[in-house]
Amino acid sequence: MTHDHDLELRPTAAQITAALNPPPGRNGGDLVVETLAGLGATTVFGLPGQHALGMFDALRRSDLRYIGLRVENNAGFAADAYGRITGEAAPLLLSTGPGALTSLAALQEARAASAPVLAISSQIPTAGLGGGRHGYLHELPDQSASFRGVVKSVHTVRAQSQIPSAIAEAWKSALTAPHGPVWVEIPQDVLLAPTLLPVVTAVDATPEDVLPRPELTAVAADLLSRAVRPAIIAGGGVVRADASKKLRQLAEKLQAPVVTTPGGKGAFPWTHPLSLQSWLEDRHTTDFLEDADVVLVVGSGLGELSSNYHTFKPRGHVIQIEADLGKLESNHPALGIHADAWHGLQALLETVTERADTSAPVRVGELLGKVRERIASQELTLEQGVLESVRRALPPNSPSFWDMTILAYWAWSAFDAKGPNHLHSAQGAGGLGYGFPAALGAAAADPTRPALAVSGDGGALYSIAELATAKQYDLNVTWLIVDDGGYGILREYMTDAFGEATATELTRPDYVALAESFGVRGVRTSPEALESDLAKALGEPGPSVVVLPAVLRMFAATHLG
Repeated sequence: MTHDHDLELRPTAAQITAALNPPPGRNGGDLVVETLAGLGATTVFGLPGQHALGMFDALRRSDLRYIGLRVENNAGFAADAYGRITGEAAPLLLSTGPGALTSLAALQEARAASAPVLAISSQIPTAGLGGGRHGYLHELPDQSASFRGVVKSVHTVRAQSQIPSAIAEAWKSALTAPHGPVWVEIPQDVLLAPTLLPVVTAVDATPEDVLPRPELTAVAADLLSRAVRPAIIAGGGVVRADASKKLRQLAEKLQAPVVTTPGGKGAFPWTHPLSLQSWLEDRHTTDFLEDADVVLVVGSGLGELSSNYHTFKPRGHVIQIEADLGKLESNHPALGIHADAWHGLQALLETVTERADTSAPVRVGELLGKVRERIASQELTLEQGVLESVRRALPPNSPSFWDMTILAYWAWSAFDAKGPNHLHSAQGAGGLGYGFPAALGAAAADPTRPALAVSGDGGALYSIAELATAKQYDLNVTWLIVDDGGYGILREYMTDAFGEATATELTRPDYVALAESFGVRGVRTSPEALESDLAKALGEPGPSVVVLPAVLRMFAATHLG
């Protein structure tokens, strides 16, 4: 008896001929790049190193485009953004030991933000594996142990025949919800040894769907259908699952107000009558959500930022749809539904009963009015004006990438992303240096629209070397650096807590002159000229830097008492 799948597995005559006569001059590195190409990858990021030279030599014989950054952590941030923008697993090629370990902070951000990154590192020669102290260059007793608590999965290769399957398994892991970074390591000798294995042509690594259990969605649908004051909290899982349309349809069917987390920016239209926007760091919003009799949380674990620093205490029923099993009920008792946001929302759409509630838009308007009054009372016109200037200058379909800086903290709450997958920040793990290299990765993914990076001067110094990358590949990125002479938010925190700040002030370069020394356009602007200078920079192809000397303040916190 012949099955259809048996026919699919039978090689053609041409495939047999090619397999029996592989091209000469290939090594283990060729198996890596052939597998990546077979999986659909077109662009890889990274830095070469002595143990990884087999992979990098193989790039020369492939059609893969290589974007080389100057620091491994920045290469990880670029791959992270590429994965967020394309939804594909972004290959990141690294060397052993120090090169590998330098990527850890970027991989932590990718894990926190569910960005699919396929990190492939070299290892010391096979003879040195196992924890012995042989004295190889870059040797660690167990390199993979450093990554197990950071990435989704770890895959160690010890023979060339294992390479295609290990990379395919890692690719599948990276793209199965929740998306995330994965780690593959291959010894130097395996990468360098000549290979007679056939060219890798067909690789199947289809990610698995995370589907909700129907008995759970039936209960959730009943609760939502009978709710009097339902509300929805939409997190980054909605964006990663491309479920924004499903979210809007469900909110309108239920007449449920929607607030988005920092990671969920753009998941719901900013000016929609049911939009609570993103003011989660506001006690008025927290009170509104606590007053809901049913709160649907989609694609969020309700962590620190998304719960107004854990002051959110829901009084009604909580329904949580989350692809990361470990986040279900991790902060609040709930009807936990383990599912991808798209499939979870679709199941609810098919089963909820439409609600009529003319009061919902009125209550939303009243809440936003209270938020505006609170901010207006703090005399923050400079900060609001700067953020509005950035919004007007940035084309509506352009992505923006925000470092951990005061203007980014404003953006989490007050910036209209103009659509899903348009605003990205390092709020997942909270490390410095994300904005500029991430924007470079986005520009590599889509050169048709300019990308904006926003950094403070402290964060900018983490990634200043990547001006060379921006120039080398002529990437269409405008970098806004808000220069306040130090770590501005830490200055505020320390002054508030201790009366004065320590270790927050920085000697910094002339950023305009520094940019120009790399051959990158630079301009010094002012709050009054920011909109026109930024719009001009974004409208010109290639990289540019706009420096805004300004000391910005945060709006007052509402979670402290």
